[in-house]
Amino acid sequence: MGSCLPKLVLNAQPLEQSICRNYIERSQDQFDNLEKHTQWGIDILEKYIKFVKERTEIEISYAKQLRNLSKKYQPKRNSKEEEEYKYTSCKAFLSTLNEMNDYAGQHEVISENMTSQITVELTRYVQELKQERKSHFHDGRKAQQHIETCWKQLESSKRRFERDCKEADRAQQYFEKMDADINVTKADVEKARQQAQLRHQMAEDSKADYSTTLQKFNHEQHEHYYTQIPSIFQKIQEMEERRIVRIGESMKTYAEVDRQVIPIIGKCLDGIAKAAESIDQKNDSQLVIEAYKSGFEPPGDIEFEDYTQPMKRTISETSLSNSRGDSKTELKFGSKSKGKLWPFIKKNKLSLKLGAGPEDFSNLPPEQRRKKLQQKVDELNKEIQKEMDQRDAITKMKDVYIKNPQMGDPGSLDHKLTEVGQNIEKLRLEVQKFEAWLTEVEGRLPIRGEHPRRQSGMYEAQNTPSVNNCAQDRESSPDGSYTEEQSQENELKMMATDFDDEFDDEEPLPTIGTCKALYTFEGQNEGTISIAEGEILYVIEEDKGDGWTRIRRNEDEEGYVPTSYVEVYLDKNAKGAMTYI
Repeated sequence: MGSCLPKLVLNAQPLEQSICRNYIERSQDQFDNLEKHTQWGIDILEKYIKFVKERTEIEISYAKQLRNLSKKYQPKRNSKEEEEYKYTSCKAFLSTLNEMNDYAGQHEVISENMTSQITVELTRYVQELKQERKSHFHDGRKAQQHIETCWKQLESSKRRFERDCKEADRAQQYFEKMDADINVTKADVEKARQQAQLRHQMAEDSKADYSTTLQKFNHEQHEHYYTQIPSIFQKIQEMEERRIVRIGESMKTYAEVDRQVIPIIGKCLDGIAKAAESIDQKNDSQLVIEAYKSGFEPPGDIEFEDYTQPMKRTISETSLSNSRGDSKTELKFGSKSKGKLWPFIKKNKLSLKLGAGPEDFSNLPPEQRRKKLQQKVDELNKEIQKEMDQRDAITKMKDVYIKNPQMGDPGSLDHKLTEVGQNIEKLRLEVQKFEAWLTEVEGRLPIRGEHPRRQSGMYEAQNTPSVNNCAQDRESSPDGSYTEEQSQENELKMMATDFDDEFDDEEPLPTIGTCKALYTFEGQNEGTISIAEGEILYVIEEDKGDGWTRIRRNEDEEGYVPTSYVEVYLDKNAKGAMTYI
């Protein structure tokens, strides 16, 4: 029995156990490498997301700058600049501004699509990828810890078996020594024999435990290296391949988002090119001619005045100056009159100093006067139409009140109907007055110099005394123009009367929307207006970038308020003047 114990110890295989330990450590190193690589892959994905985000911010900023640029050069509403856009070159420029606005919109589309299709999707995918990666490496660490625990149990069982074998061997040698010694009592020998048997039994038990632990470890090791670790590595590989495919798809989407807007951007550029091709220099030149032609006939030749003969100087009938005008000027101002050529010399300085011309625009050349009168007639007709629409609306409301008395008192609208009717009548009289002047200029009526009484009677029948006075005070040529003498007479009359009555009231600016006062504002400075919180007012001029908005409460109250104090609701379809509160 004593000879078998050393053989059990010698049969151990330390070389294989060392190799096994190296495999376990090497497996741990592979997990560390994979963990670093997959983290690098996630970092690359997040870097690409950041790149796309910055691209979308650039697109938004570029689109905003394009829109601001387009808005900056748009013609201002109701300004002289807006009138300039009747020329084809200005129309083409306006079309260019509109196309640039649409062009900016496509860059906004690029930003929106990249955000929704790439940034948002990849951000969500990165979160899922991190969770999946965490799960796989958790399983890998768990398997690694399990195999290491099994290895430690095997090592512990082996060391216990080795220790018990050595103890049994020493007990056997001690028993043999005691048995050979004749001086030792029989009791001591028996005691040594029992101790040796006990140690042999413990060695046998440790051997059995070690064998069982070894078999279990070999099984767990086989499962670890041939089943669990390959499965985990396969999942990590598939996860990494999905990440690579996903970033490739995102790059493809990145290109497709740009490609989708190329046709629309091309249409914008085609629109700009088409607008440029529509420019017609001949048409623009004709518009300039129509805008500034005076309608005057060129003056005739000036006759030779012979100062060698004592005779009264005469002036050619074809000249634009006459003796009547000279005598009147000398009488009033004590100065000599000089002949004036209308197309080339400025006149009516008094009217310019007063700030406005006569009501009938008689200070203008015939063609310009005709255009001004026609414009005035059109404006008055629009005002009449608005008043008629308001009257119809009040009439319908009154009918509703009559049918449903609980909704309101019908009599409360009578005053408003009367007021609107009076406004319509006044506007119609104004239209008749300006149409008479327009007819005179266009030559549709007989010449006023031939039938003064007949025409004066016609105006009296129309209850337009102001027209009658103007018609009697003014002599017109057949083409509706006026002479130097007539202009000088008008200037003298304007100086002799209160010139304030000669001015036309400035036409109020049309409303472009409404606004609601968010806070109370005390308008103490000149040009401002006080408002109360919650008050509804009309907007007549937008904020031009200085932080002030021009508003109107009623016909007589308007001014500026801070833009931050009101909430503005613009009406893009608003045209013409407003209906006051």
